[in-house]
Amino acid sequence: MTTLKTIELETQSNPDAAVIWLHGLGASGHDFEPVVPELRLPENARIRFIFPHAPNLPVTINGGMSMPAWYDIMAMDIDRTVDEKQLRQSAEAIVELIEREKDRGIDSQRIIVAGFSQGGAVAYEVGLTYAERLGGILALSTYFATASSIQPSEANRATPIRIYHGTHDPMVPESLGRKSYETLQEMGYGASYETYPMDHSVCLEEILDIGQFITRQLQLG
Repeated sequence: MTTLKTIELETQSNPDAAVIWLHGLGASGHDFEPVVPELRLPENARIRFIFPHAPNLPVTINGGMSMPAWYDIMAMDIDRTVDEKQLRQSAEAIVELIEREKDRGIDSQRIIVAGFSQGGAVAYEVGLTYAERLGGILALSTYFATASSIQPSEANRATPIRIYHGTHDPMVPESLGRKSYETLQEMGYGASYETYPMDHSVCLEEILDIGQFITRQLQLG
């Protein structure tokens, strides 16, 4: 996979932290760009938000049609049958973005990885396998696709993980979000789990919680 194209939004000049936020199937980096002002971060926050665009891939469940996707989904069964090789290739592309932020002077512990739906599955893989401590993992309306095959890094054993899910989600049932949470608990991770009365989307209460998480984890004013 070649280096991903991205959208970058800086809350102030000379950022000292970064949030890499992955969109869902069929969307683009523009999807979560409007969320940044709604996070209500402190005015002095110097964060670079990075919204990568997924490559176009044929997606089996959509009749093989090519669309922005982090990996192929072969079947919408209870646990999702996905192309784990493609998922890990996408994870490697996100690691490249993390390394680029480090090269720009940002400490890995001030980099948060977030993802919605498919993007969240990649965020799990990236956040739990990355060789250095990260600032946090945000998993929105998603599932732990590589739970049975992941090779975790001890560096992120204590990294905070926040999971959010809609109780009326018809695309990724809430049971998959809860199963991800329970699996992480069994693996020894200190994840937290929040639900909202919404479908496969985000809501203001959730966005505000994410803003508070970012503020807390990055120790903003």
